[in-house]
Amino acid sequence: MSRTVDLNADLGESYGVWRLGADEQLLPLLSSANVACGWHGGDPRIMDTTVAAARAAGVAVGAHPSFPDRGGFGRRAMDVSPADAEADLVYQVAALDGFCRRHGLRLQHVKAHGALYNAAAKSAPLAGAIAAAAASLDADLILVVPPGSALETAGREAGLVVAREGFCDRAYEPDGSLVDRRRPGAVHDEVEAAVEQALSLVTEGRVRCIDGSLRELAVDTLCCHGDNPHAVEFVRRIRAELERAGVEIREMGRTLGRS
Repeated sequence: MSRTVDLNADLGESYGVWRLGADEQLLPLLSSANVACGWHGGDPRIMDTTVAAARAAGVAVGAHPSFPDRGGFGRRAMDVSPADAEADLVYQVAALDGFCRRHGLRLQHVKAHGALYNAAAKSAPLAGAIAAAAASLDADLILVVPPGSALETAGREAGLVVAREGFCDRAYEPDGSLVDRRRPGAVHDEVEAAVEQALSLVTEGRVRCIDGSLRELAVDTLCCHGDNPHAVEFVRRIRAELERAGVEIREMGRTLGRS
């Protein structure tokens, strides 16, 4: 299986005086960062400082757009038309791209957040809107997708390079989808479980699902949620164990042969 992988986390999700996550501690452990674009978390100042910090740490930057749902942290499903979703994505991604340009970085990827990501995994029209928005801004953007999803299909059809994503800290259903966060056991809170899942995804190309079954799942990038209270411990251990297993941690572009 893969001997290289990207390691990403969702950052820049604080806003105003409210703080979330341990971005400063996480950044040195990552190869790519998904930066909130202001609609589930983040604001212009947080976007600016997060991009600057990523550049200083040598970490590639991607946009992390969401449904317009700050009150629900982007984790509530919303009935948004494909046309509206496409415009919403252009607005958010272009805003983060502006901060990347300000700091001399090229935006590397787009990864939808939360409920938008999960809905687009199953909805071809919504997936097509996300892919079209990314492609219209920059045909060289990488689209982060759940393996085997409608979003992966839409990204490829739009001519985008896709990065298939696996999660270290989330439980999987037998069909390869993520377990609903409202269910017990949906989020891993033990470091050993996250490490075991990361190693299995990268070195074996499979994941043990919540019912105990094994599911084949090829991945190019691994995510650990930045708002997970154990995120720093998880990512530090996962990176160390992957490297001990001979896996090289590289940003998405290099993992996918783009640079």
